[in-house]
Amino acid sequence: MIGQQMDSFAVATRSRNEFKDITDQVQAAVGKIGKKSGICFIYTPHTTAAVTVNESYDPDVAKDINDTLSRLVPYSRSYAHTEGNADAHIKASLVGCCAQVPVTNGRLALGRWQGVFFCEFDGPRQRKVEVRVLGSSA
Repeated sequence: MIGQQMDSFAVATRSRNEFKDITDQVQAAVGKIGKKSGICFIYTPHTTAAVTVNESYDPDVAKDINDTLSRLVPYSRSYAHTEGNADAHIKASLVGCCAQVPVTNGRLALGRWQGVFFCEFDGPRQRKVEVRVLGSSA
């Protein structure tokens, strides 16, 4: 049977800028949805947060990405958007609000070193991640 189902979970962040590995939560959501093969869409409905897939084995990779984004798009009050979080909106646009990962045999088909990250750019906050799987239960 072909179809789409959705699950969601909360992500609590502790810093203004933070990359949080959410691979286990995404996999749990895929398991609850019950699709054996297809495409998993991971989405966050926030304008100052993002989702990406990258190396999760070495935590320095996420730190390097976060530090580089902060150098490229520094926190500043000089942006036209005057709420004090314009840098967060720009970083979220650069990284993107969603990621797609194949599902095979009910598991995320990530590469050996890959993980799914929630990227906080305006924390600390309580956020939401949605997981949808378009595929087959067989």
